Parts: sequence; structure tokens; C-alpha cells
Amino acid sequence: MRKIGEFVVSALVTGLLFVVPIYLAILLLLKAMHSVVALVKPFALLLPEWLPAEKLLSLFLVLLLCFLIGAAFRTAAGRAIRERIEKALFERMPGYALFRSLTQRLAGKDEENVWKPALVEIEEALVPAFIIEELGDGRFTVFVPSIPTPLAGAVYILTPERVHPLDVPFTQAIQSVSRWGSGSKELVAAMKTGTR
Repeated sequence: MRKIGEFVVSALVTGLLFVVPIYLAILLLLKAMHSVVALVKPFALLLPEWLPAEKLLSLFLVLLLCFLIGAAFRTAAGRAIRERIEKALFERMPGYALFRSLTQRLAGKDEENVWKPALVEIEEALVPAFIIEELGDGRFTVFVPSIPTPLAGAVYILTPERVHPLDVPFTQAIQSVSRWGSGSKELVAAMKTGTR
């Protein structure tokens, strides 16, 4: 019965992470198409009436704009502009950097060495956590998630002796947190065999 429950939760989270971004992208695409209808209306009159020209031209214009912006961001100057926009605007939004980092980890992108699973010593206990960064003096900034909600929790700065990195995938650690600690046995075993 437990395996069925784990499967249901895992399948639901995976489905949400797949469906929600697509749904939001489609909503934004439709909104953008509606916004540019006035621009394409004169050109739509030139095409046959049976053709939904306004919608097709609006879709084409929005997709062309997306393509041009995407191509521009792939250049060195475009990457610099994107990073500047992220720092000036998006990173000021509460939770944006955290959510971006989390989604990159769930997608398997390890460009940044963040969200590394660990067990940390808080009071007299080992607590599931994620290493966010290593400070210059060797201490670690760690995020201790709230059970069973991995996106809420507390941030601690701990000495290296109290932080035990785990040799487990990020998704396995998240599953343990979201399942009220079920699977912690594997996390403890990974701490014993893992290397710092």
C-alpha cells in the first residue's frame, strides 16, 4: 500500500511540474496573441475570409517575437542582458531564485552547486537539509525544509562539522522530505558511505 501511495504522489508531482508550465505558457501565448490582433488586422483583410487570418497572423507574430528574443539571449550580449534583468527584477521577487534553483535541480541541471542533499546537526539531531552555498570561511548555508513541504523551511549557517553531504540524488532527498521522513534510512546510509 505504501508503494502505491509513493507512486501516486510521485506521479502527481511529476505531472504538475510538466503540465503547469505548459498551461501557463499557453495562457500567456493566447494573451499575447490577443494583444497584437490590432497590428495584424490590416494584413488579415488581404487574406481570404474563410481563413482565420487574424489568429494565424497573431500567432505567427508572437512566435516570431519569441524566436528573435530567444536567439538574442543566446548571444554573449544577450546572456549579459538576461542576467542583468534577472538580478534587477526577478531576483527581487520573493522566492524567485529559490524556485529557479529548485526547478533546475529537478530538471537535472547541475550548473550551480546548490541544493546538494545533506544531513545537518541541529541541537542533538540529524535533520534533512540542502546545501545552498559554501562560505569563504568553510561554513555552509543550508536550507532545512519543513516536513512535508520542501519549499518552506528555515535557513541556517553551520560549521562544516555539523554538515554531512549525502551521496544521493536530489529527487530522492526531496521525496523523503515530502513523505514525512520515509526513506531516511537510505539518507543516513548515504551519509556513512558518502564523502565530503
